[in-house]
Amino acid sequence: MDEFASIGHWTADRQSDNWQKKRGVALGIGDDTASIDIELAEVGISGPKRILLTVDTMVESVHFNGTTMSDEDVGYKALAANVSDIAAMGGVPLHALVAVSVPPSYHPERIRRVYDGLYECAEKYGIAIIGGDTTSSPQHMIITVTLTGMIESGAELKRSGAKAGDVIFLTGIAGKSAAGLHILMASGVGTSRSLLLEDKTYTALLTSHKRPAPSIKAGRLLLGSGACHSLNDVSDGLASEAWEIAEASGLRLVLHERQLPKSGSLSSYASIVGINPLEWILYGGEDYVLLGTMDGGVAQEIRDMFHSEGMPFYIIGETEEGDPGVDLIRAGNDGNGNAFRQSIEKRGYNHFQR
Repeated sequence: MDEFASIGHWTADRQSDNWQKKRGVALGIGDDTASIDIELAEVGISGPKRILLTVDTMVESVHFNGTTMSDEDVGYKALAANVSDIAAMGGVPLHALVAVSVPPSYHPERIRRVYDGLYECAEKYGIAIIGGDTTSSPQHMIITVTLTGMIESGAELKRSGAKAGDVIFLTGIAGKSAAGLHILMASGVGTSRSLLLEDKTYTALLTSHKRPAPSIKAGRLLLGSGACHSLNDVSDGLASEAWEIAEASGLRLVLHERQLPKSGSLSSYASIVGINPLEWILYGGEDYVLLGTMDGGVAQEIRDMFHSEGMPFYIIGETEEGDPGVDLIRAGNDGNGNAFRQSIEKRGYNHFQR
């Protein structure tokens, strides 16, 4: 099967022309480039608007392998990671370009399964897949997704908008994806990997890693509230994302250990393997919940709004003037049962750190 036949095999009849037109697609897969009439895109944004652009790459043996994710999971997550970046700006995802580098060991049906996952994620978040590229790869599969989105003009929620005296919030629980990955790679933890994978107690942890849920609705609610001063998605770890806000905004973030939300399944599994769950919460990454700051005077109202929509919302700290950085108020861990404050490392997943 040549390149063009393969592309047709992977993408044909996935999304109707009529549906793509509702996303503003004039020309999609099949020409040298895609063509978009952005004014025809039906996304619920009126008036002046801007286009958002983001790109992410997943590399076999770096981000995934046959032990940690199925082919469908790889495709789903490759797109979901991009969707999360759009969510962190408060935008709506629109169009995806997909580039795949295929090693000789991959049969075309295997890449079709990757596309099955891609299109499943695209359908869930209303994304038109409009083109991309295919190349050969000597050893590992590589998938790169470029995603466009739309947002009201000048309304982007940035990392740099935090103000001293803001409260810090999370729109979900951090650390679950890292715990799920640990289960998928588990060995010598006092129980067999197969039993852990079958235990429904840990299903949510596994799903968090393999099929993350980007926070588009949460981002739109925060944008619409007018109360959010800064926002970031937790892709490289809570500590790393907090540092990014601190440095971009020129202030200090203070997190409270007692206020960090915890998952019962995460705590249970951490106890089994002898790991402090705080390690996963702060440094795990790939949770794709949103971390941000807002005026404390409206935080309760925003929390009530989220809860009325069936969505979590946690206040986990506050910002203050000072040198950019992140501190954690520990919960009575100084040996005498007293709370104390410690600086948090600027640490998370870093591709270039050895």
